[in-house]
Amino acid sequence: MMDWWRSLPAGGQDTLIVVALLLPSLIVAGLVLSRLTPWPLVRALLWRFRWANGVFVALIAISVGMGIGLIAQERGLRQGTAQAADKFDMIVSAPGSELTMMLAAVFLQPSDVPLLDGEIYNEVTNHPRVDVAAPLGFGDSYEGAPVIGTIADFVTYLSDDRIEGRMWQDPFEAIAGAAAPVDIGDVFVPAHGHGASADPDAHSDEYTVVGRIARTGSPWDRAIMVPIESVWAVHGLADGHAPEDEERLGPPYDAAYFPGTPAIVVRAESLPATYALRSEFSRDSETMAFFPGTVLSNLYRVMGDVRQAMSILTLVTQMLVAASVLLGLFILSRLFRRQLALLRALGAPARFVLAVVWSYAASLLVTGAVLGLALGYGTAAVLSRIVTQRTDILVQASIGWTEIHLVAAFLSATLLLSLIPAWSVLRTPVMSALRS
Repeated sequence: MMDWWRSLPAGGQDTLIVVALLLPSLIVAGLVLSRLTPWPLVRALLWRFRWANGVFVALIAISVGMGIGLIAQERGLRQGTAQAADKFDMIVSAPGSELTMMLAAVFLQPSDVPLLDGEIYNEVTNHPRVDVAAPLGFGDSYEGAPVIGTIADFVTYLSDDRIEGRMWQDPFEAIAGAAAPVDIGDVFVPAHGHGASADPDAHSDEYTVVGRIARTGSPWDRAIMVPIESVWAVHGLADGHAPEDEERLGPPYDAAYFPGTPAIVVRAESLPATYALRSEFSRDSETMAFFPGTVLSNLYRVMGDVRQAMSILTLVTQMLVAASVLLGLFILSRLFRRQLALLRALGAPARFVLAVVWSYAASLLVTGAVLGLALGYGTAAVLSRIVTQRTDILVQASIGWTEIHLVAAFLSATLLLSLIPAWSVLRTPVMSALRS
């Protein structure tokens, strides 16, 4: 049996889980509604008490929608951060905090970190198993967007060679990210620093935007990339090249004229080569080599604990909602108990009355659950847009099988609980109900 289950595709397994969760309520529906047609009376009840029914459905939809919206958002955030780090196979930096360096290099968070010298950079870039070794230069910004110094090969690699316009050919030409606040042809002067502490008058050198890369789904979409030689030059440092090569852009660099870089983004020729390079460049006293994906995995482990806590919280919330639904159905059933008592007095079978009450409750529950699913999707979409705007990480949360399983379990449980208020109607004496 387990072998058969493992042989199924993921979609097939998830579909069967939904069927298994809904099966008890489907069996109950079959038993209660067998050879009965309570729907005309149910429609009349729904219309007669439409305002109370609407409030009841809205409460169900809000409780379901908020729960699945938060879970979907957490998954979308994990996927967005993983996509943002996809191009950063390995980072080499000075020894320190891997998390700090990942936030600085991948997510472009301003950080004060030590520099690697030219000899270390040349050792990395000249390694036979390294395809790309891109130095990064931080420190400047323009209208809140970071201005990052790097090399042309990294821009090409980051954008998969999807560049509108052209690559820079001069130290003071720039390539804009897809969401950067500049367009091709714009001229700008960067400020020194970031945020409120940025000094707009610290530099006088102008950059001309000559290209724009396609969207990457990372904070680099808001970055403005420039030759790292210009970043060094505007800060009064050497440009990485000997005087006779001062017109050159990009590697090779002369170690004697290399001002330093806080991080080197490394792409190796293969995955095994990447692991070998990490071991080779993990030197306690000189360099630190790490995989951003591994750092993210550690964060995901923490987020996994948060997700588990959120799932438990959602489950508890749904249990409370189920109890509230049960109480609400008792209250709603009292609104029309005289009508049901009249049916019984006229000779309607008890099972028919049970079918009417249960079908009425099922209509409210199914409508609320479906609306909750739609509300959860809308909630996740709104939260994703807010997170994307605040973090520059492309978050695209959507409703997945986990959320569908949650809704199916909630719906099945509440449909089974709906038998209790339906049964209580039958236990009320007819004469007592008619007098009320």
